[in-house]
Amino acid sequence: MVWHELAPTPPHLTYFTLSVFLIIYSLFSHFIRNRLHLSEPPLALLVGVIIGPVGLNAVDPRAWAGKDTFIQEFTRLILGLQVFVVGIELPRHYFPRHWKSVAWMLGPVMTFGWLVSAGLITLILKIDFVTALTIAACLTPTDPVLAASVLSNSRFSSRVPKRIKHLLSCESGCNDGVSFPFLYVGLSILTSATASGAVKEWVFESVLYECVVGSLVGGTIGLAANRALRFAHGRQLIDRSSFVVFYLLLAVLSVGIASTLGLDDFLVAFGAGVGFAHDGFFAARTRESKLNNVLDLLLNSTFFVFLGTVLPWSGFSLREITLTLTPGRLTALLALILVFRRIPATLAFKRFIPDIRTYREALFCGHFGPMGVGGIFLALEGRAQLENGTSIPEDTPDKLRLPVETRSKVELMWAVVLFIVMGSTLVHGFSVVVISMYSHFSRAGKERARQVGGETQPLQGMVHVDSEGEETQSEEEEEEESDGDEESGERRGGGQIRLDE
Repeated sequence: MVWHELAPTPPHLTYFTLSVFLIIYSLFSHFIRNRLHLSEPPLALLVGVIIGPVGLNAVDPRAWAGKDTFIQEFTRLILGLQVFVVGIELPRHYFPRHWKSVAWMLGPVMTFGWLVSAGLITLILKIDFVTALTIAACLTPTDPVLAASVLSNSRFSSRVPKRIKHLLSCESGCNDGVSFPFLYVGLSILTSATASGAVKEWVFESVLYECVVGSLVGGTIGLAANRALRFAHGRQLIDRSSFVVFYLLLAVLSVGIASTLGLDDFLVAFGAGVGFAHDGFFAARTRESKLNNVLDLLLNSTFFVFLGTVLPWSGFSLREITLTLTPGRLTALLALILVFRRIPATLAFKRFIPDIRTYREALFCGHFGPMGVGGIFLALEGRAQLENGTSIPEDTPDKLRLPVETRSKVELMWAVVLFIVMGSTLVHGFSVVVISMYSHFSRAGKERARQVGGETQPLQGMVHVDSEGEETQSEEEEEEESDGDEESGERRGGGQIRLDE
């Protein structure tokens, strides 16, 4: 007989298991990140699988009401915060100096990956090319959550040139929003009655309104917030805690405005971050703040634990929908996408991308294009458009009276995207270990660190000499801007508070 005081409800078990994982990870975070070279997303995903329905069955979100809507809004919030942070953390005036590299990554490299992924999906899963284009669009963006977990706050990240880290970070911040036109190419064809209607819908709604207007709105929000914060700070109207948390509130605001107006959430959030931090004013005063690291640990790890519990294992073999969707074919598709989605393009276009200076750097940039949270959000967006013509997915699509062909597209999109995201999370999360071990054993015996993978020297085959100079110059510019603000504040008769002291 179970004691009546016990209440192991699904929410209570979720609080318990999730907090246990985060506490254990926090206690050993330095050892895990800098000695084992592991990041939290793949570990969190594995924990989710263990405690989920296929493991201990301690947490089973399949029975939760509004599960898919919760996933959609959770991914929207996480991505909005992450791309906003990317915009803030880029060096001052980054785009005027590096626009060409970013344009090549968002244009030719991204388009190449979309078309190659669509071709592989068509070839391996034996589906029509338009549906494959729609699914491939969900796999086109590089995920800012996974990219940040690999390229920041670790010993490994310090071995990568700063311009490469900035390029990959900027690309991941932009392309979640830029992926919407790719997604709606296929959706417009699938859902529009005429070809002219599909083109009109794609140009005017997806490109001009959602993306172009969204970028302008985001930049305007960021610039206005920058001026408002300068005004409050210059007159000592804001305290330190409110100053630091201001960017978090602004990120949520930008996502709220975008989703309400039907704009591209992530371009609005990224544009707001770039506009807000374009002059280095905020970064110079919050350099020691670790709020974004706290948010990464709490929100991002929580999401990947949750993702591990909702993976549709039975959906990875939909024999009643199509005989071509099997775990073996999905595994082959994952391997081919990881190899051919980006690497050939970055190697081929290396000479046109100024920030990529060696073929080893091109290979690195091609490999570190993880697929994650953004792909899941786009898949839910695509599912919803096919299910009901809106942006809100159905929690029980199997109970809808959809045509068999439409239902098969919905099921295929969800299964393929989740499988590829799961594989990418594990491969890219653990690839740092492989790279670190290769770097260790490729050295002569006397040059190796005492610990396996314990090297701190820059990665071989990459140009590092200019990276530090760029970063130092950026910090000096921020300090000059900060000093100038203080002097102007003193001329107005009121000294300013140094929030980073």
